[in-house]
Amino acid sequence: MDSGLTPYMTVRVDHRTRVPQGFVKDGQIVLNLGPSAVRNLNMDNEWVTFSARFGGVSHSIEVPMANVLAIYSRETGEGMGFATEEGADVSEKLTAVNAAQGKEGSDPEEPPKPPRGRPQLRVVK
Repeated sequence: MDSGLTPYMTVRVDHRTRVPQGFVKDGQIVLNLGPSAVRNLNMDNEWVTFSARFGGVSHSIEVPMANVLAIYSRETGEGMGFATEEGADVSEKLTAVNAAQGKEGSDPEEPPKPPRGRPQLRVVK
C-alpha cells in the first residue's frame, strides 16, 4: 500500500473458509485487499475477515490464516508465498503470476541470492 500497489491474497478454500463459492476456481480464490475493495479489514493470528462486493453483492469474507497461500502485488506479482498446513509450497504460483505479467520469476529450485552489504532501513512516519 505504501508504494501505491494493490495487495492481493490467494486463499485455499475449504469448509472453514467463507467466500462466495461462485468465484472459487480449482479450490482457490484471489482476493483484492485494497482499501477501495474491502471494508472492515481485520487480520490477526487466526483469521482474516472483511466485507467485500462480488458482482455487486456484499459478502462477509472469513479466511483462516492457515489457508492464506500468498500475498502479493497485483501490479508487479512480487510478494510472499506461504507453506500450507499440508506443507505444499506456493512459490511456483508466484513464479507463474510473474511470468503471466511479463516479469522474470525466480526458479523455485534455485534459492534467491542474499543481498550484499549492510541492511538499508529507513524511518517511515
